Amino acid sequence: MKVTIIHGQNHKESSYHAGRFFIEQLNDVEDIHEFFLPKDLPAFCMGCYRCMHEGEDHCPHYQYLKPITKAIESSDLLIFTTPVYCLHVSASMKALLDHYFTWWYTHRPKAIMYKKQAIIISSGAGAGMKSTIKDIKTSLSHWGISNIKTCGFRSQAIHWNEVNEKNKQNIQKKLIHIAHSLKQPHITIKIKIMFMMMRFMQIKKWSACQKDYDYWKEQGWLNHKRPWKLYE
Repeated sequence: MKVTIIHGQNHKESSYHAGRFFIEQLNDVEDIHEFFLPKDLPAFCMGCYRCMHEGEDHCPHYQYLKPITKAIESSDLLIFTTPVYCLHVSASMKALLDHYFTWWYTHRPKAIMYKKQAIIISSGAGAGMKSTIKDIKTSLSHWGISNIKTCGFRSQAIHWNEVNEKNKQNIQKKLIHIAHSLKQPHITIKIKIMFMMMRFMQIKKWSACQKDYDYWKEQGWLNHKRPWKLYE
């Protein structure tokens, strides 16, 4: 199994340690790619739409995105960790997700996403884990990933070494359970329905741009081909 883990912060505290602990519970890991934000993507999406009209490699921040994209595409399991920032993801994690909006069903989804699994880990001293997880899960679902596990936990501390031992054990038990529950990816009905709705929009040429329509046509999705049939 190839794994990519993306941390929504540079510091190594609760969500970081939870993510690393989770990886340790996996028995068949061959390769791990690890990224820290904003160190590995020190820029916000500017809304220039060059990725839409010219292609992803024309993004002004392509040199930062290229290794992250390569790692995501080559991995079987994606792990996203982030602390709660004002009841939502960190700004750096949001910036990453914004850069990949062309991967959404509405635009140019990647067939390879249908065979991936993901886990989202969020830590907060008090509240906000659910809304933080939802921020990331929304994007991953629109990428076409059906198999998304989540783990939100209240650390009740700022630093990992300040989290009491009983709380750590409960967090670790939850992560162990999730690690053991991973199985062969399956495509949900909801994901298929969303795809077919977007397909209808493309057929009607309600695309955001010509490049989107051309992409769907090249993939054969406007006819009988479906991205998940490669992996079912």
